Amino acid sequence: MVPIAELSADAARRIDFVLTDIDDTITTGGKLPAAAYRALWDLHDAGINVIPVTGRPAGWCDLISRQWPVAAVIGENGACAFLMDGEHQVIVRHPMAPEPGASRERLERIAAEAYRAVPGCRAAKDQFSRVYDIAVDFREEPPMLGYDDADRIREVFQAAGAHAKVSSIHVNAWFGDYDKRSMATHLLRERFGLDIDDHRANERVLYCGDSPNDEPMFERFAVSVGVANIVDFASVLRSLPAFVTRGRSADGFCEAVDHLLALRRKNGSNGLDDPL
Repeated sequence: MVPIAELSADAARRIDFVLTDIDDTITTGGKLPAAAYRALWDLHDAGINVIPVTGRPAGWCDLISRQWPVAAVIGENGACAFLMDGEHQVIVRHPMAPEPGASRERLERIAAEAYRAVPGCRAAKDQFSRVYDIAVDFREEPPMLGYDDADRIREVFQAAGAHAKVSSIHVNAWFGDYDKRSMATHLLRERFGLDIDDHRANERVLYCGDSPNDEPMFERFAVSVGVANIVDFASVLRSLPAFVTRGRSADGFCEAVDHLLALRRKNGSNGLDDPL
């Protein structure tokens, strides 16, 4: 990882998609600061397509797609994406995701095992608006459990054959061969005509994240940024982001956006004249 200040003007000029995690990347302490929301608008006003990529539920994605300055939003760790086509909302389900609700009973049975195995963990409060996965809260609300506890929760789900990822606040689990990375690849290709297997297309995307469930995205995108709290997980990550900010969480996101846009203004580029 090198400081985000080392992102070059040429690299900044090519960026016209910013994909970003939400919790502890554009939020701090569970809140979306005004500066971070302003940064999303600054990207939008610069002609950059913003796509949050989150473990948060489909119900949140409905609101985000309608009310935030975003081109789309990917939710439930890649199960679904929401975007607006004019005044109409489009919902995209990952080709490998199960039918809505199909895995609910199995996931709830495994979650019950996790609750017994790790005292203090519990169903996330946003579970009521989830469609494809289950979220176990280990540190969004008290009691604040450790990441060793989160790893134990993850192991319980994986032992039962489910996929499971640890975020900064939840362990998310699901059935179906998908994740943030595969859904981002699918959505960019099918809805935005961007094949990120082509290195020139890949260079048009910047990804920003903060935790182990962002690792597949750090690996997938050449221009990947970790806010400073990613350093907390550096010892357990095999694929680190290319760049890191000085600031943690939302401060780091704003730092990355400010640097990106300053470089683009200096070059007088909107990034749209760079052919594939």
